[in-house]
Parts: sequence; structure tokens; C-alpha cells
Amino acid sequence: MSNFKDRVLTQKKSLFVSAGHSYSDPGASGNGWTEADIVLELRDLLYRELDSRGIVLSTDGEKGENLPLRQAVQMASEHEVAVELHCNAFHKPSATGVETLSSGWQPEFDAALCDCISRTLGIANRGAKGEGSGQHSRLAFVSKGHGTIIELFFITNPNDLRSYLEHKEELVIRLADVLEDEVCK
Repeated sequence: MSNFKDRVLTQKKSLFVSAGHSYSDPGASGNGWTEADIVLELRDLLYRELDSRGIVLSTDGEKGENLPLRQAVQMASEHEVAVELHCNAFHKPSATGVETLSSGWQPEFDAALCDCISRTLGIANRGAKGEGSGQHSRLAFVSKGHGTIIELFFITNPNDLRSYLEHKEELVIRLADVLEDEVCK
């Protein structure tokens, strides 16, 4: 692994990582968890991992909190790569898988995110979709922030959630790999 100075010099794009929910807007819930519990922690773990690699990034708040959506959208629009973390939910607990929602300007990146999460968690790959798909469709983060929303898994599916909890540390490393590749090319 390169040292910090070498890593910073190879980074070509700015990066923003957002937790899609906070304790003031906890998002979906299922199996004793809220979306905010998961995405805030994951964002903070990703920050720590990427920072340890020398990747410069911004987030939508300090550890354990995030800024209002309008501020996150503004911040996202100022970066070349922006991702917002979410969990999917459905009334049938059998719904499973990962998907991304974006404007489609970076399809290879969106597909790499889906593939990474699907493989790491052993869940279905629902694919990279346009911003008009899914429950977080047409959000300003995509439309105005030029970002990608990552629907990590279905929080309402006990198997998806269990797999996430069991493989969280590996997922952080694999997602950091995809993000690092994108900002360094």
C-alpha cells in the first residue's frame, strides 16, 4: 500500500459520502433497526477507512450525525463523485438485494457499487437504475447533487440485515476499494 502522500497525489476526483438519514429523519425500519442506525455508522466507517488510505473526502456531518438534505445536496453538487447511503424496505420481508439510483452519467461506477455489495453480502444484484426508480426516486441528491443513491439492502428482510451485520467490516473495505478506484482514475 502506498503512503499517505502518494495516495493524495493519485486522487483525481473529489469525493462526498452522505448518510441518507439521521435521527431526526430515521427513514425505514425493520427487524429492530432503523435506516439511520445503519447508514450513519456505515458512512463513518467508510470515512475512517478512506481517510486511512489517504483519500480526501467530505461527509454530510460529524461522526454520528448528518446535515439537513438541502445542505447535503449542495455539498454533493460541489464534488465529482457523490454517494448517499440508504436501505430499501418493502412490506414483504422476502424482498432482497442492492440497487443504485442515479442520473446514469456514470453507469460503470454504479454497476461496480452494486456488484461489490451483492458479492460481499451474498444478496441479489437489482442493478444500476435511473433516478425514477425505487422509493428514493427523484430526490434532489440525484437531480441537483449529481450523486448516486445506494440502496444497500432491504432492512425489512431479516436475511439481508443479518448478512450486512455479519459482513459489515468486509463491506467497508470493498466499498472503499470501489470509491478509491473511482476517484483515482
